[in-house]
Amino acid sequence: MELAGGAGDEALAALEAERAAGSAVSRVAPGLATARGVRADRVPALAYTRHVSELVGRADATVSDAAAVLTAASIDRTGSVAVRARNVRSTADASTAEAERELGGVLVDRGFSVDLDDPDHELRVCFSEDVCLLGWAVAERDAAFGSRTPTDRPFFQPGSMAPMDARAYVNLAAGPSLPDATVLDPMCGTGGLLIEAGLVGARVVGSDAQWKMTRGAAENLDHYLPDSRWDVVRGDATELPFADDVADAVVFDAPYGRQSKIAGHELADLVGGALAEAARVAPACVLVADRSWESLAEDAGWTVRERFERRVHGSLVRHVHVLERVRSD
Repeated sequence: MELAGGAGDEALAALEAERAAGSAVSRVAPGLATARGVRADRVPALAYTRHVSELVGRADATVSDAAAVLTAASIDRTGSVAVRARNVRSTADASTAEAERELGGVLVDRGFSVDLDDPDHELRVCFSEDVCLLGWAVAERDAAFGSRTPTDRPFFQPGSMAPMDARAYVNLAAGPSLPDATVLDPMCGTGGLLIEAGLVGARVVGSDAQWKMTRGAAENLDHYLPDSRWDVVRGDATELPFADDVADAVVFDAPYGRQSKIAGHELADLVGGALAEAARVAPACVLVADRSWESLAEDAGWTVRERFERRVHGSLVRHVHVLERVRSD
């Protein structure tokens, strides 16, 4: 697996991949990980995994060692090939041009033809620090996040979350149930999280305390999910108008504490009440906030599986809480 983002994103990237597309994801070197049982059809829906390849072998981060591993490898395929080499974050002392030339020569000697435009097979060669992983390309993410930037949506409000991050949080919350999942956002705002959930196949349901936001979210969902099932209602996140266990996952971006009261609630009461309602309607949740709400989550009936801190800009740090409902048995 070739992970996206920076060094500080790798733990989140690995968990997202494990939750939504594979198992036993293990970091090997900066930007690289291995996994078992990868669901190739789910890879395009990931946010923080660029490519997934079937591992051919592991070598030291030199072109000669990579060529030796490829020469010794068992290859049960024929046809045309292209070699794509990467020096992940420029952490290795290796030339990607030399690697593509030398490893391409190895494959030509083994009967392959070279087709850089439309090959039957693509060999990916990734150097990172002192490691090189070689693999046959299997799947890659659909990275069209830039086409859904918040400012380009029919309805926009400042502070909207980037689509790539929204996709990652949806996968962290609902990954094991996707694509046949129902995802609920009880503070949906402009609908950014719901858009990404709908695009990966989930049925989405949103709620917000403000009529302005419910109307705007509906406008955005109609634009991006014209053929999907979705619902948006006005409601209080601490008293959701939904039945028990109506969803597979809840994901929401809590208000940041720049004002003492929001929709008539103190911030802590709002977040605590929303977490309690989330535990009533779904077994999994991702809460994004500007601080740790671990104690509130535990009081509301959640186990905190992971909490990531992600710097956005200046003094703003997002705390991403990955929650699982405490079992009653």
